[in-house]
Amino acid sequence: MSLRVILRILGLLLMLFSLTMLPPMLMSLWFRDGVWYAFASGIAITVMTGLMLYLPNRRERRELRIRDGFIIAAMFWTVLALFGSIPLMLFGENALHFTDAVFESFSGLTTTGATVITGIDFLPESIRYYRQQLQWLGGMGIVVLAVAILPTLGVGGMALYRTEIPGPLKDSKLTPRITETAKALWYIYATLTVACLVAYMLAGMNWFDALGHSFSTIANGGFSTHDASIGYFNSPAIELICVAFMLISAFSFSLHFIAWREKRLIHYFQDPEARFLMLFLAGLVTVATATLWFTGTYDTLHGLRHALFEVVSVATTAGFAVADFSAWPGALPFLLFIAAFVGGCSGSTAGGMKVIRIILILKQGMREVMRLIHPNAVIAVKVGKVSVPDSIAQAVWGFFSAYVMLFFLMLVGVMATGVDQITAWSTVGSALNNLGPALGEASEHYGDMPNLAKWILVLAMLLGRLEIFTVLVLFTPAFWRR
Repeated sequence: MSLRVILRILGLLLMLFSLTMLPPMLMSLWFRDGVWYAFASGIAITVMTGLMLYLPNRRERRELRIRDGFIIAAMFWTVLALFGSIPLMLFGENALHFTDAVFESFSGLTTTGATVITGIDFLPESIRYYRQQLQWLGGMGIVVLAVAILPTLGVGGMALYRTEIPGPLKDSKLTPRITETAKALWYIYATLTVACLVAYMLAGMNWFDALGHSFSTIANGGFSTHDASIGYFNSPAIELICVAFMLISAFSFSLHFIAWREKRLIHYFQDPEARFLMLFLAGLVTVATATLWFTGTYDTLHGLRHALFEVVSVATTAGFAVADFSAWPGALPFLLFIAAFVGGCSGSTAGGMKVIRIILILKQGMREVMRLIHPNAVIAVKVGKVSVPDSIAQAVWGFFSAYVMLFFLMLVGVMATGVDQITAWSTVGSALNNLGPALGEASEHYGDMPNLAKWILVLAMLLGRLEIFTVLVLFTPAFWRR
């Protein structure tokens, strides 16, 4: 482990992150909302800290190893969220206290979308914009952005890339050079954001709302510039645009790269993971629409409209709202919430356990059933036409085991703070899946939860964003041995 190299890169990344506070500061000056100083202070503190880490170690140029990538990813997301909370603590009499500011910052950067804020419509415009920008930066990952634009990381950037891209299959690169891969991902990400922005404006949003919602839609984050979320606009056109881009962002960005390079779309329907996600969502929409119709909650047209939006929003872990799905009849709220555990495709901006892991778990389960019938048979686990190595299959089961154990421990921890079982279960699940919405007392916001519970949920957000093992590996003695 190269401590001085890690500190040098951490300093560079912090200085890079400080630049992201310039747009909201300019936004504050443009709208004259009087809180530009909060961002100026954030820039100054972040730059000074970055320089303090960088300057003493600026001559360290050794190549990064994979264990260095784990440390940098975990440290940077933690440090970034702490420094990202500075403007939220300084913007005036309605500023957040430390715990709430860190919670909101973590929720933004991990694209969770859970909020402790009420009265979002009355916040200064620059703060409303800043929350949206945090999600956009966290969607593709500031570390992947750093790999793209900081040549000082060199070939060691692969160590960061592997820890940052979500999913069990992390070794495939879209281009021969990892820097070019990171750039390609960000070009696609930015292009989709611009397309979403234009579509929202054509559908009737003003430029401020369209910009903010394009950021959080492509990131599958769920923050909104209004308390009522997408429901504020009461527009079927805006809802359909949101559904389309949430779904696009829930597909693997490698599929988008192939579509851009080969100028064709057929591979979306040929990819087993994307096909499973589309069929899964179609089934959920059918069940939700039928339930809402038969129970008389909505008429058929409104039932389809609300079911389509909420199913895609929750299942892709975006978390936007046009209706309070927690008040829907029967087991429907529970069913939708469970869908978030599946999440989006590997290599997408969506959270959850990822579709590919669910596919592998189901296929391995079927293999064990077949082995009971044919004990001596050699049965391969295949995704499409590709056989999956046993090492990946074992890693998926290891991930699932760790996921369940951590979920249980954090659930007990939140309940120990005095939170009821439904609220605790849904908030932990929401944080770990980077979803946002919850059930019970947190169905509207997380502001009334105990501070200790919020810190446990912050840890859950980080574990969900870095897919558990990236954080857990730091607590193993073997990691620190030479």
